[in-house]
Amino acid sequence: MRILRTSDQRFEGLADYGFAPHYTEVREAGDALRIHRIDEGARDAAPVLLMHGEPSWSYLYRNIVRGLVAKGHRAIAPDLIGFGRSDKPSERTDYTYERHVKWMSDWFVANELTNVTLFCQDWGGLIGLRLVAAFPERFARVVVANTGLPTGQGLTPGFQQWLTFSQSVPVFAVGEIVSAGTARKLNAAEKAAYDAPFPDESYKAGARQFPALVPVTPEHASVAENKAAWQVLEKFDKPFLTAFSDADPVTKGGDAVFQARVPGTRGRGHVTLKGGHFLQEDCPDTIVALVDNFVRTA
Repeated sequence: MRILRTSDQRFEGLADYGFAPHYTEVREAGDALRIHRIDEGARDAAPVLLMHGEPSWSYLYRNIVRGLVAKGHRAIAPDLIGFGRSDKPSERTDYTYERHVKWMSDWFVANELTNVTLFCQDWGGLIGLRLVAAFPERFARVVVANTGLPTGQGLTPGFQQWLTFSQSVPVFAVGEIVSAGTARKLNAAEKAAYDAPFPDESYKAGARQFPALVPVTPEHASVAENKAAWQVLEKFDKPFLTAFSDADPVTKGGDAVFQARVPGTRGRGHVTLKGGHFLQEDCPDTIVALVDNFVRTA
C-alpha cells in the first residue's frame, strides 16, 4: 500500500483552526497508518466523539469543539483515513467500508475511550454506528445527524445525484462541494481549509471512493455487517437522539428510521435543525447547546 501524508505546512494558518494535532498509529497488513484527531478539554471529562463524513474532515467541527470545551466537555474529532491530517492510501481499491470500520475500531480501542457521547454525521454515522454496535458498553449516548446505516434497500434521488456527480466530475473540488452542502455559503478561507488536506487529485482516492462504498444495493459489500449492527442497535436502550437538518435531500427522512428501530430514541426530545447536509457549518451553537444538554440530562 502506497501511503500519502499531507505536509504539516498545508494546515498552518487555517481559518479558525488552531488545534494541536494528536496522532494514533494503526496497522493494515503490515502497513502503519497514522490517524489524526483534535483532542481538547479536560482529560478527566467524559469524551464527546465527533465523527465527520465525506468529503470533510475535523475542520467541520472546529466551532463545536470550542463550544463544548467551554462548557466543560472533552471534545474529540478524528480525521478518517484518507481525510484531514490522517494518512491517505493512494489507490481507490485501498478503501473499503470494512477497512474503515477496522481502522477506527483499532483507533477507538487504542485510545481507551469509555462513557462516550457520539455525535455523527454522514459517513461519521456509517462508521460511528458500527463502533456503537461493536462496543455498546463504551457508549453512554448517541446523537445522529444527517446519516444512516444502509442495508441495500435502495437510494434516494438526492444520493443518486451525488453518486453520479462524485464518480464523474473531473476535478473533485472539496471546498466547493462542502459549500454546496451548506445553507450558508462558505467564505474563501473556509473553502481553502477544506481543500488543505488535498494538495492534488492523487490525495483524493478516499474522497472519490466513499460514495461508491455506501451499501445501497443488496450486491454491495457490508450489507450483512450492517444488518448485524442493526440487530445490536435494535436492543440499544441508552439515550439516542436524532438531530437531522431541514434542508438535506440526501438523508431526508432518515431520522424516522432510527426513531422506529432504536429503543433508546423513545421519549427523547428529537429535533429538526436549520441547515443543509453539513449542518455543523450552519448551526454549530445550536449543536453545542443540544449536546451539552443531552449529556447533562440524559
